[in-house]
Amino acid sequence: MNAHINDVLDRIGEIYHDQIEPDARHYMEVNIGEKARELGYHELYAPLRDVYAVVPLKSPVPGMKVRIDGRTFLNYRRHPAGIAIPGHVAEAAGRGFDRYTARDSMILNFG
Repeated sequence: MNAHINDVLDRIGEIYHDQIEPDARHYMEVNIGEKARELGYHELYAPLRDVYAVVPLKSPVPGMKVRIDGRTFLNYRRHPAGIAIPGHVAEAAGRGFDRYTARDSMILNFG
């Protein structure tokens, strides 16, 4: 299962590669369970359906924005592609990930 989780995380990083700025204030969320299902890993959908990866953005995207307290991301880890993932997903992936440190105030972009 951890190989499949790694595939999903790597794919998210590839899809958003051009938009990622690892230490950005603006970010968008990507549903990891939905992305797993799109990639054919249906067994990952149920356990990850309410889990989101943080994609820090180089620049804001058009649409609604909401300010979020950076402490929300206390136990997140940084994937090599620059996205941030919850600690329990990083553990399930079975890879060593660096700690993710969010800014004090983050801005969630809905686009």
